Amino acid sequence: MHWMVAYPMLAKHATNNHIAIFIPSLHGGGAERVMVTLANGFAARGHRVDLVLSRAEGPYLTEVATNVRIIDLDRKRVLISLLPLARYLRRERPDAMLSALNHANVIAIIARKLSRVSTRLVVSERNSLANRPAGMTGWILRATMKKLYPHADAVVAVSQAMAKELVTELGLPPTKVAAIPNPVDVPTLHSLAQERPNHQWLGAGQPPVVLSVGRLEPQKDYQTLLTAFAKLQSTSEARLIILGEGSQREELEQLVAQLGLTGAVDLVGFKENPFGWMAACDLFVLSSRFEGFPNVLVQAMACGAKVVSTDCPTGPNEILEGGLWGRLVAVGDADALAEAMAQALDDPNIPDVQKRMEAFRSDVAVSAYESALYSEISIQIIPKI
Repeated sequence: MHWMVAYPMLAKHATNNHIAIFIPSLHGGGAERVMVTLANGFAARGHRVDLVLSRAEGPYLTEVATNVRIIDLDRKRVLISLLPLARYLRRERPDAMLSALNHANVIAIIARKLSRVSTRLVVSERNSLANRPAGMTGWILRATMKKLYPHADAVVAVSQAMAKELVTELGLPPTKVAAIPNPVDVPTLHSLAQERPNHQWLGAGQPPVVLSVGRLEPQKDYQTLLTAFAKLQSTSEARLIILGEGSQREELEQLVAQLGLTGAVDLVGFKENPFGWMAACDLFVLSSRFEGFPNVLVQAMACGAKVVSTDCPTGPNEILEGGLWGRLVAVGDADALAEAMAQALDDPNIPDVQKRMEAFRSDVAVSAYESALYSEISIQIIPKI
């Protein structure tokens, strides 16, 4: 039996409601792009939308619609955005506010309390609870979330498994939690995918190219991907391209050399438009140890790429419906990942992923978030028809 998330039932909400969205900045990241998509979607439906940023900076600023007002709190850190955010709420009194990322969520909850306004507050949790700092820092963050999240009017998780984590591990009442997958603006994505990258490996007649996209950080587990790719190289003349930047660049470059992959792996850095790369690759691979909802996996599918993913908490299993749309392998298993990549590259059949994209349409997500911002919600699971 395959399962999917049931979106909250959408009531007929009046337009011209005042919605605020609070996030730290618009620096590159899945959560930031999703919040911009939602802001633009709300504005297109006639709502008055403020995108409230601790600091108005980041590459996605250019994607914000002209009818979305950007509020720059001009603070370098989220923590010191507390009082400016409270003053904004007291002055503007939006009907509802959506926040994203746990540290911003905590500030939003406290700011709403300090401002003493009736604004409905929905906080959005973007990553599995496995994604917490180690030691005392992680313990304090978890304890803070457990203490404060019940004071939000609703909590949105980006996958069903993550919603269940919030209920079972933070003790949140199910009536306050909903699972809403991230939206994908498929038409815009298809348009951006036409901008094909000028890379020597992506031309006609070249060996197959495996692509991965994400920050060069431990969460993405590129060490296992590189080890698996080295095994794949023993039987296949493939190439690997990784888009992203992060703290592990030097370590990964050293591993590439140690594995004898110099000349077969290219760490090309962050690319604002990764979609042309996704459309041009032969296989997209997600090797993460944990996620919330891996946008890149859905985006790659929308670009027509074959996909292989780890079955990490949370998201990939739901997105791929247990392997129906792409192969799933255990986290950290280089042998299984190498085998799955080889099988995918040899398989001439590509699932009709456009059918799966219906679940992630932007208008579906915008409607679901409208419901969360203006009505009661709860976790629901329904069987796939």
